[in-house]
Amino acid sequence: MPVKTIAIIGAGTIGRGIAYASAIGGYTTVLEDVSDSMLAKAIAWISESLDEGVRCGKVEAAARDAALARLTTTQVVDEAIRDAELIIEAVPDELEMKLELFTIFDKFAKPNAIFASNTSSLSISDFSDIVIHRERCIGMRFFNPVLKMKSVEIIRTPYTSDETVAACAEVAARMGKETVIVNEAPGLSKYPQNKM
Repeated sequence: MPVKTIAIIGAGTIGRGIAYASAIGGYTTVLEDVSDSMLAKAIAWISESLDEGVRCGKVEAAARDAALARLTTTQVVDEAIRDAELIIEAVPDELEMKLELFTIFDKFAKPNAIFASNTSSLSISDFSDIVIHRERCIGMRFFNPVLKMKSVEIIRTPYTSDETVAACAEVAARMGKETVIVNEAPGLSKYPQNKM
């Protein structure tokens, strides 16, 4: 199933960076956060970053306008993920929060949606084991600042399917990122397998 819509859960520094990359990459993008003020700050930052890109000649004015048109926000997780083929959570690394989110994803996401985590310190298996289709769970680790860092780590669990890996690698490429695929290991990855 091709990815057309991406939901990003969490509008902090990393989440808003992913939302920028998603929107400029051509995806319909929904950014969710429980905090209305955090969403407002995120949209202001994305708009400012796009404007700066136009001033520097890195982004066409039409591309900026199109990216902003593709971007919406919500404070409700199940509303954010309803139409998404790819869901990327970028909330703090607290296991209970991740478990709660993946439970919601499993209940409300469309069939075949991919559940991705930006975690840098937790084992993805610890919170993806609760979902029915573990083969669609994966790590997508973006680095801060997302706009300047070109790499994205794609972390596969023992259950992640090749199709899920390929879909996430394609998304990262459209975002202008290089991918390194690694097997799951808590903390910073030490065993890169290959670049795409």
